[in-house]
Amino acid sequence: MNKDKVKGQWNEFTAKVKQQWGDLTDDEVLQAEGNLDEISAKIQQKYGESKEVVARKLNEIIERFDK
Repeated sequence: MNKDKVKGQWNEFTAKVKQQWGDLTDDEVLQAEGNLDEISAKIQQKYGESKEVVARKLNEIIERFDK
């Protein structure tokens, strides 16, 4: 994951994350405050997905920024 790139586009990124994982609340996303590891952990807890699956899906979202 390109963490620097995500920090620069955090609002757009979090909108895409909330589209992918619709049960995440605005508060949960705000609590992550630009921290990809934290948002990943919240997704893992809420959805029971493995770290690898969440990382792959987050990377797919990040890759869309490059296009």
